[in-house]
Amino acid sequence: MKLKMSPNNLVLAAMIVAVSMTFIDQTIIALAVPEIQKNLGLSASGVQWVINGYVLALASAFMVAGKLSDAFGHRKMVIFGSVAFAAASAACGFTPVGPNSEAWIITFRVIQGVGAAFLFSAALALVVATFPLDKRGFKLAIFFAITGAMTGLGPLLGGYLTEWTWRAVFWVNIPVAVVALILISISHPVDTVKRQRIDWRGAILVAAGMALSVFGFQRSSTWGWTDERTIACIVAGLALLVIFALVELRTTNPLANLRIFKVRAFFVENLVLFFASMVFVSLFFFASLYAQISLGNSTSEAGLYIMTFFIGFAPAAMRGGKILDKVGAKGVVVVGAAVSTVGFYLWSQQLTDLSYSSQFWYIIIAGAGMGLIIGPASTDAINRAQKESYGEVTGIAQTVRYYGSSVGLAVLGTILIDNTTAGSNYYADAKTSAGRLEFADALQKVFVAMAVIMAITFVISIIGLRAGRQTDIPGAQPVPTS
Repeated sequence: MKLKMSPNNLVLAAMIVAVSMTFIDQTIIALAVPEIQKNLGLSASGVQWVINGYVLALASAFMVAGKLSDAFGHRKMVIFGSVAFAAASAACGFTPVGPNSEAWIITFRVIQGVGAAFLFSAALALVVATFPLDKRGFKLAIFFAITGAMTGLGPLLGGYLTEWTWRAVFWVNIPVAVVALILISISHPVDTVKRQRIDWRGAILVAAGMALSVFGFQRSSTWGWTDERTIACIVAGLALLVIFALVELRTTNPLANLRIFKVRAFFVENLVLFFASMVFVSLFFFASLYAQISLGNSTSEAGLYIMTFFIGFAPAAMRGGKILDKVGAKGVVVVGAAVSTVGFYLWSQQLTDLSYSSQFWYIIIAGAGMGLIIGPASTDAINRAQKESYGEVTGIAQTVRYYGSSVGLAVLGTILIDNTTAGSNYYADAKTSAGRLEFADALQKVFVAMAVIMAITFVISIIGLRAGRQTDIPGAQPVPTS
């Protein structure tokens, strides 16, 4: 039988491959962190920034990336982002051993994040513009399900690659980028360009505000929550974000059209995504540590432990997209938030049993709940935009999502550090000083906090979202391919 793919579906395939490596990179180093620290001699703070620097850079650059994507063409920005991401990945893999190791790897992790922001914002805008609204929900559900599943593939790949060398967790992105560029060349989606001035003042304000607030959250484990330095960083960071919002509302050519937050569904769905993302990305880092330290798994076995989550996540995300197309976002998101709340709480209560089998079904339940949230909420939020501002709105929605991820990593990491005797060196010392059970007990508090965050998500969705299917947007037609 001869297989034939339509031009639009070929665009979708190209974007999935391109974006997949950015999702893999959110989690692939989780399994490699102990080896990276041991080999490079990183400080505890440095290790945290190797992880969070990437996510924070994604959040900080996403809005300006979306705007530049609209201004210069989505296809061009996908290519630029892919090349930048692959080059930074190679540089991370070649980090030299010595006094400059920490600065080197953190710098190129940040560059990876910036490249990922350009790649993802432009790719998602291309997918949105390629399909009409009646098909877009299902196509984006496929996009989010497959790329989201790559987040789970990250620990699996990371586990096996780290057994060879930790450097391979970065080098693996290079062949993926090559395949993505070939598919982009074959599918050749047509660029739509909207020439406009770029609000660099806004870009600086949003990046500084996010970085300063996340820095305050992350340093709270060292300084303490009531320390004036912690409070000053968090307050100053949030103040810069408020100033950013005020400036954008008064600027002729704003970085982001924040007035779209007046659309109730867009505002509520972004709140949902913020809180859900606090848990989603953080989960893989903490679960990887639990599997290696408390369960005593090898890195490859720990990767398989993480994959259990996606047994529930992937099919739920696919099903959620179909439900969204038929009846709207509220029902599927509310159910997803409720299911994930229950799943994370029940999962947390089994951690101290130190038994994978006792956790198995609860991990799947938590994954299914999250799958019903991430894809449908992201899709419906983006569908609120007019065609000419898809790149910009994609930037807004994903900025909120990745800022939530960065805050989640910082806050939940602080909870773990505060509850382990090994402090921020838990992954290196827990087997001998804190003990498997003590570490599991500390992680239990982290997972309970995740359940609380998902409960907040449930309350927001059930109160804030309205029932019903979204109607089509006038003029939202597929972008042709050539």
